[in-house]
Amino acid sequence: MPLQMKLGAITLDCPDPPALAAFYQQATGLEPHPKSDADFAGLNGEDGLLIGFQKVDDYRAPSWPDQTVPQQLHICFNVGDDLDDAEAQLLDLGAGKPDHQPHDEARARVLTDPAGHPFCLVRR
Repeated sequence: MPLQMKLGAITLDCPDPPALAAFYQQATGLEPHPKSDADFAGLNGEDGLLIGFQKVDDYRAPSWPDQTVPQQLHICFNVGDDLDDAEAQLLDLGAGKPDHQPHDEARARVLTDPAGHPFCLVRR
């Protein structure tokens, strides 16, 4: 019988867990984990998935698209048909948009969260 695994958590390194959790909470609507603190903050998904943010001293943000400092993690979010609106809302929340966009921008966009992690918005 094959191993049955279900993803339970994704954790991102960052300099300020509460701030990064607040960004993703506003972007996704996920609920804060009740035991979040300055060293580790989390968001609870409906399906049991936890997105965690752990404090790392001397954190260095990814230097995407070059790999001087590797991207460490890459998350894609399905946002429906209006990529422009999703992008604008995330930029208002503090996301960045790198000049390098490897995809057709009608289909997907790469943004960076406030700690520098790249993530994709995908039209679905």
